[in-house]
Amino acid sequence: MKESYQSLDDNSTFNMKQVIYRKLTSKILNLGLIVLLTFSTSLYAQDGDPAKGKSLFNTNCAACHKLDKKMTGPALRKVESRLADDHGLDREWLAAWIRNSAGLIKSGDAYANQIFNEYNGTAMTAFPTLSDQDINDLLAYTAQDKPAPVVPVAVPGGGGTQGEAGLPTKLVLGALALLFGLLALALILVRQTLNRFAEAKGVELTESQKNGSLWKSFVQNQFLVLVTAILLLLTSAYFAYGYFMQIGIDQGYQPVQPIQFSHRIHAGDNGIDCKYCHSSARVSKHSGIPSVNICMNCHKSISEVAPATATAEHSKEFYDGEIQKLYAAAGWDDAEQKYTGETKPIKWIKIHNLPDFVYFNHSQHVMVGGIQCQTCHGPIEEMEIVHQESPLTMGWCINCHRETNVKVEDNAYYTKIHEQLSKKYGVDKLTVAQQGGLECGKCHY
Repeated sequence: MKESYQSLDDNSTFNMKQVIYRKLTSKILNLGLIVLLTFSTSLYAQDGDPAKGKSLFNTNCAACHKLDKKMTGPALRKVESRLADDHGLDREWLAAWIRNSAGLIKSGDAYANQIFNEYNGTAMTAFPTLSDQDINDLLAYTAQDKPAPVVPVAVPGGGGTQGEAGLPTKLVLGALALLFGLLALALILVRQTLNRFAEAKGVELTESQKNGSLWKSFVQNQFLVLVTAILLLLTSAYFAYGYFMQIGIDQGYQPVQPIQFSHRIHAGDNGIDCKYCHSSARVSKHSGIPSVNICMNCHKSISEVAPATATAEHSKEFYDGEIQKLYAAAGWDDAEQKYTGETKPIKWIKIHNLPDFVYFNHSQHVMVGGIQCQTCHGPIEEMEIVHQESPLTMGWCINCHRETNVKVEDNAYYTKIHEQLSKKYGVDKLTVAQQGGLECGKCHY
């Protein structure tokens, strides 16, 4: 009996251990499944380097793809997990598609042909040289979550017109008004003090002297009236001359354009050469207003700015809205990635204006003279809104011609002229003025 009881005890202990092991195994499997589901999207590209993938994406993919928006090709954010979940396709299929999409289409692959037909038969560029690690890096980059938008931080102390010393103009004017008020009060007090001194010394003053106004005393002094009149006439003539000489000079002119084109972003942050957009400056007297097609060369692919572009004055949404104005002008449907044919003219406002009788040739200065755009237009690459930096007056141009040496080195056009004029003036360097740059007919019709 003892042996049978012992056997029953052993069997029950064994059965209890089996139950415990089964429960423990079940918990481990459930926990593993939860972890797998939680991190499934990142596991697809866990063996790649997102930083290297970003560089590869910008070099090879960014012309046709964006992470979060359909362009020439589909959006690629979490593309591997989406293909696996929706179509049962793995990384090997993606690698085959990236390296030779045309071959995959010809093989009769169903999803490859679906994508090809969905995007109007646009063939994807083949990248046969991308290694397995390159593809892993690309997929690691596309597997990242979308970053949260960056909120620009307002700069404290902004606003208000500043004077030359950095003080608000209203404060300066208020201080001057207070100063003149104090001077007038001081004159009244001085007059009262002099009257008391006269009474103390027994000097008899007439009623007009005691109670007469400052104005009456001023009028009775003919010399003071004459000097004041001459000063007023000279001052008036000076300011009238200055006013009339400023007619037609629009230095600082900064109109509001129908689309806020930021030279700071384009020429500054992105380093776009001025002559890429203003190509006429190379061959024409005019620099030219870029056509909408020039803008769309880039903005067919760029429908929003980077979050870092936002400033305290303008948010990312503001700049994105300006790009939408460009699309409306070009008749571009960004969602469908095609032109609608419904265009609208952009009514740009010209900033730099010269009188009709003045001749200025951009190509002569830019190509022959080698003058940088910033010489006349100021630090254009720093301007959020363009303004007229230079006065563009006749005197300003003449001073430049007098002070600027012509670049004759390695310039066959100037070789003979340089040799002759160097002998005439006995100098190695020649200014524009010495080559006839001050003749009236050079700039005036």
